[in-house]
Amino acid sequence: MMPDLFEGDARQALDEGAVLLRGQALPIDTMLLAAIETISSQSPFRRMTTPGGFQMSVAMTNCGSVGWVTDRSGYRYAARDPDRDTPWPAMPPQFAGLAGDAARQAGFAGFSPDACLINCYEPGARLSLHQDKDEQDYRHPVVSVSLGLPAIFQFGGLRRTDRPQRVPLRHGDIVVWGGPARLAYHGVLALKDGVHPLVGRRRLNLTFRKAL
Repeated sequence: MMPDLFEGDARQALDEGAVLLRGQALPIDTMLLAAIETISSQSPFRRMTTPGGFQMSVAMTNCGSVGWVTDRSGYRYAARDPDRDTPWPAMPPQFAGLAGDAARQAGFAGFSPDACLINCYEPGARLSLHQDKDEQDYRHPVVSVSLGLPAIFQFGGLRRTDRPQRVPLRHGDIVVWGGPARLAYHGVLALKDGVHPLVGRRRLNLTFRKAL
């Protein structure tokens, strides 16, 4: 088990079932960054193509038993990296422990992710409002860990037309959403330029899910 990083009052409710845990990944940030470098050396970051033929501005890779991919044939989870025809790198135990502890603190005990999508944002990259709905069972939450440059996270409702909150996220912040908020629309505004002392001119985001 991970040490309990989440005790204290550094938490903010975003909605029923959605919690922001401020700075809760900071005690292990260097370990997380080192693991990301190892994973991306095996399955490099790439800018995937949407079913509509648009190249995403955010570069992505995965670790775990399955990884999220997109191309002209659709959004889905795949057991193998399509660029290399190899299994995705294994999820480090510390990743799963961090995600499970964060989920528990948000009220979702027993979360055991099998997929971790790793996003790499450079200045100007953004992620439009969307729902995470390619998973088989929506009873499991989503856990999102922010590293590097600050970003504005948009967290909306169950309809695309619902006006989203704008939530500033900093290095080490974790957002968990599940239950009534599991299918909330969410996204990230265009990343502003800057330099983070550990990550440089990037924002890295770990998104943990139970896909299968």
